[in-house]
Parts: sequence; structure tokens; C-alpha cells
Amino acid sequence: MHVTGIDHLVLYATDIEETCEFYAETLGVADVETFGGGRVALSFGSTKLNLHPAGDEYDPHAVDPAPGSADFCLVVDEPIPTVVERIEDAGVSIVEGSGTRTGARGEMESVYVRDPDGNLVEFAHYG
Repeated sequence: MHVTGIDHLVLYATDIEETCEFYAETLGVADVETFGGGRVALSFGSTKLNLHPAGDEYDPHAVDPAPGSADFCLVVDEPIPTVVERIEDAGVSIVEGSGTRTGARGEMESVYVRDPDGNLVEFAHYG
């Protein structure tokens, strides 16, 4: 069997509305999608982050679902200095400033922030 990509991941959110606002409005990096009886997802191109309410998880779920336990990287199409400017203009704190790092496709420049639940979110640009 050959895996061809990731369809979705799940984030457990303390406040789904606040999480949607952070990604879709504050940072402007995702579309909010509602599906399957009121479930909510953040859509990034062909990948989604499904948002599950912390403490009221959908079955089946992770063994220990917890808000703030994720660490993931989103690939962006703008240079990181532009991304940093957007983050700062939105009033979001940068956890670790821009630097050259190694991602799944090789060398990239990236910057880290935290979302409202404390998840570590990396924005990366491949040159």
C-alpha cells in the first residue's frame, strides 16, 4: 500500500468558534467548512483540520484527546518575511522567529506561532 497524502487531521478545540476566527479571520490562512451534521473543519487546499470540541469528542477519537497537544507545519506560498508581517499585523505573538529549517521537501524558511489552544503552528515556505 502506498500513501499518497494526508486527507485530514483532528484538532481538539476548547472553543471551536475562536479557533475558526484565529485561522480564517485573524491569520486569513483557512476556509471554514461545515459538514456531516454540524461538524466544522478548517480547509487548506486539499487538506483539512477537523475541529472536535474538547470534552465532547466524536467517536471514535484519540486515546487521550487534548487541546494544545498538536505541532504541525503549514506550507505557504508567500516568503516568510511577508508571513511574519501578516502575523505581527494581526497581533499574534511569534514563538520562534524566522529561520532555515528542514521540512519534508528539504530546506525551508519558517516561523512558529501558537493558536488559541496552544497548538504549535509552523508556517513554512520552500524557496
